Amino acid sequence: MSTKPTIPQGTRDFPPEVMLRREFIFNTIKTVFRKYGYAPLETPSMENLSVLTGKYGEEGDRLIFKILNSGDFLSKATEFEDSRKLSFEISKRALRYDLTVPFARFVVMNQNDITFPFKRYQIQPVWRADRPQKGRYREFYQCDADVVGSDSLIYEAEYICILDEALSNLGLDDFTIILNNRKILSGYAEVIGQSDKFVDVCVAIDKLDKIGEKGVRKELADRDIPSESADQLFKMITFTGTTEEKINFLKEAFAGSETGLQGVAEMEEVFQMYQNLSSFKGKVDFNLQLARGLDYYTGTVYEVKVNNVKIGSICGGGRYADLTGVFGRPGLSGVGISFGADRIYDAMEELGLFEDLTTAPVDVLLINFGSETLNPALKTLNKLRAAGISAEIYPENAKMKKQFSYADKKGVPYTLLIGTAEIESGLFQLKNMKSGEQVSLSVEDIISKLR
Repeated sequence: MSTKPTIPQGTRDFPPEVMLRREFIFNTIKTVFRKYGYAPLETPSMENLSVLTGKYGEEGDRLIFKILNSGDFLSKATEFEDSRKLSFEISKRALRYDLTVPFARFVVMNQNDITFPFKRYQIQPVWRADRPQKGRYREFYQCDADVVGSDSLIYEAEYICILDEALSNLGLDDFTIILNNRKILSGYAEVIGQSDKFVDVCVAIDKLDKIGEKGVRKELADRDIPSESADQLFKMITFTGTTEEKINFLKEAFAGSETGLQGVAEMEEVFQMYQNLSSFKGKVDFNLQLARGLDYYTGTVYEVKVNNVKIGSICGGGRYADLTGVFGRPGLSGVGISFGADRIYDAMEELGLFEDLTTAPVDVLLINFGSETLNPALKTLNKLRAAGISAEIYPENAKMKKQFSYADKKGVPYTLLIGTAEIESGLFQLKNMKSGEQVSLSVEDIISKLR
């Protein structure tokens, strides 16, 4: 009985032409990470469940993909009356939800062997048991850069530069880097008299774009936050103006909140510093409504949106004061950002930014004229590859039309004809498959042209 070939919902295959585009995204981001002093790191696809749970908030924990233990655990299910105990016994591991928590675990396990501040970048897939939709998948790649072991706001300012430079290098020219500070959100909670419900306030604000003011007010009410407090909250988070005007407004609003004022001071310093670090193509916006849903954020938070594409945020990140503390190493503050490669791909595709990107697997295809010319052709093929040029030869002595069709379908930009006449003259026919132009060149000139 044959099996119908399918893949799990929320996952995708990536054919060669798509992978070449994805590699362009990864390599562009990686180059910027390396430029700013970040070193590569990889962690396992699965982590112990205890490492992941309790780090992402109630909603995040529900989206963790748990892995069933191997063996006969399910056959012993009747031994466990408590369903929670059963769940733990048959699932002690899970697919990683993000790259930040595994990074914190790595830092603690290797703290005696690394130098602080420790800067790393990581480009790997993560998994979330979410409802698949456009721009949201169950398996997707994140491109993270984090530094741990320093409280310096220089890193916050540099991340604005990294986000701007990487996205600009990818060809995006209309995006907004959005910033806020979780201490400012703490200030909101203190000012409205709901300090003990800080998390509830953050979760509600984080949903503002999705459910609107009416929905957020209902959520606040459901969490027993009075309407008067909600009125005060919306007065603060809906204030508009320049960055300087927002900072001055919050200084006045947070007169009785030390935490809130600290957040404002941090934002003021970050905005002063980043302007001295780079020239910017994207817009940088101090957004008083930005919350970011993850519980471990404690300071500056980031989000990036492409303004002319409806796809949600393509990057995010923030400062976390003590994520390593849950693994037994308190006092190591960290901050990081994450590029959502899959959403970036979708945005670039919608904007037509891949149209001029070469996605051919090779630069040139050598036409096969048969055994009489095969050895000289193979020697030429070897010279091209030795010069760093991607090249292949058609495997059979097929009709010319078939070989050219093969090159055309694969998008190979050039074909190289090495027949008996060409071998005698030492000048080979290089054909531009797009224009149809054909020129006679020596191997050295062909290498120079293809480079």
